[in-house]
Amino acid sequence: MASHITPLKTADLPPRTRSFWQLAGPGAVLVGLSIGAGELVMWPWITAKFGASMIWAAALGVFLQLWVNLEIGRWTIVTGEAPYTGFARVWMGFIYILLFLTFAGLFLPGWARVSGAALKGLIFGPDGPGADWMWTGLTFVLIAATLFGPKVMYQAMERIVIGMVVFITLGLVFVAFQVGTMEHVFEMARGLVNFGHIELTEDFPFSRFFGAVVFAGAGGAGNLWYAFYLRDKNIGMGARMPQLQNPLRGGSNEEEATGYLYPETEANQRAFKGWFRWIRLDQCLFFWGLNSFTMFLFMFGVLCVLRPSGVVPAEGRIIWDMSLILEKSMGAVGFYLFLAIGMATLFSTQLVSVDGNARVWSYIVRTSFPFGAKIDQAKLYVPFAVLFMVAGTASTWFFERFAVTGLGFLFNAALLSGLTMALYVPLMLYMNLRNLPPSARPGPVSIIMMLTASVIYGSFALYSLWVTIF
Repeated sequence: MASHITPLKTADLPPRTRSFWQLAGPGAVLVGLSIGAGELVMWPWITAKFGASMIWAAALGVFLQLWVNLEIGRWTIVTGEAPYTGFARVWMGFIYILLFLTFAGLFLPGWARVSGAALKGLIFGPDGPGADWMWTGLTFVLIAATLFGPKVMYQAMERIVIGMVVFITLGLVFVAFQVGTMEHVFEMARGLVNFGHIELTEDFPFSRFFGAVVFAGAGGAGNLWYAFYLRDKNIGMGARMPQLQNPLRGGSNEEEATGYLYPETEANQRAFKGWFRWIRLDQCLFFWGLNSFTMFLFMFGVLCVLRPSGVVPAEGRIIWDMSLILEKSMGAVGFYLFLAIGMATLFSTQLVSVDGNARVWSYIVRTSFPFGAKIDQAKLYVPFAVLFMVAGTASTWFFERFAVTGLGFLFNAALLSGLTMALYVPLMLYMNLRNLPPSARPGPVSIIMMLTASVIYGSFALYSLWVTIF
């Protein structure tokens, strides 16, 4: 069924010649995606409602995704491909399933709706003029200007996202020092070791708990986008692949239909070890370390500010309510600082989400379908990106009309993301064990962690579907 996909070719793996910091960026962009919906909206809402008792689950979610990202990085530095091409080689049906789940997710853009609401709140307050869908549309206009302005889209996005992540982190640290106490720190620590404790209510069933674990991190197909950013940064075999360029600025991208495998020579084995050390450091420092740090800072702020006041924000108002209470203790600085942090966090997620989805669809059409081989990927990217922005605005209007909240959007999208991970995590391990050169295959620890992640995502997904349907 996937016989039209060209087999992997043979080429030497380019050695790493630049320092870690000269290559830094892909992991930070993934943080820009990760710190949006889960870290700013879902887990703070859970903390406001239940306290710090389930922080262990958020930490577990990020830790599991660390190992998934390492295997995605392993595949890409060895082959230069995004994993989707490997999935298609195993069975083309996987591509159709992943596209369906992605397509369904297009109509649940909780991050877009909450981002629009945050922009309105920053300027006029939550009861300001205009419906949420209008403000969502405005944020998409800003996204379009960011993506379609530069010739090489990744470079501009990387700089913007890194700048936002730095601002968000420093802002949250400042807020934490202003409002936090050691008792709150100890409460967070107790929640971190409270492993297995789950509190379920009518408005927080197990399916929502599962979605929150998935969205503690990039979640769903978002983890797979790491491969695209490694390629655009010329990391590993990605140096043999073309960068995605903006066709509106005269760029093109004749995407390679297939990637490479290196022959088992001493030089190639040495090069792989050098690249995989970089992947481990990139993911441990940025995704695991920085993502966990910012997530805990958001939860810490809620624990210090909303929880003592007995405030569980109405869905979609957590940014505004936090800002109002911070205004009482920090003045106007606290009010506007947290609104700005919220807007930057959601905008970075929205930016990476539009770019990632457009890359996925244009890449799959170009590499996995015979008719796509005749089309420049860059020329597919723009209409897909526009489609996703229009769909996000239209679905926000639809669900707003039928009173589906922004948080409801996010939990539904998170459940779909959990189903996606239950599918591709074991598949990723299978591909790396079966197709990569022996010197590049995962070791025992990686195998155990990926099997653990597969069992957790798979069992959570099946149970969530069962309780949702029956």
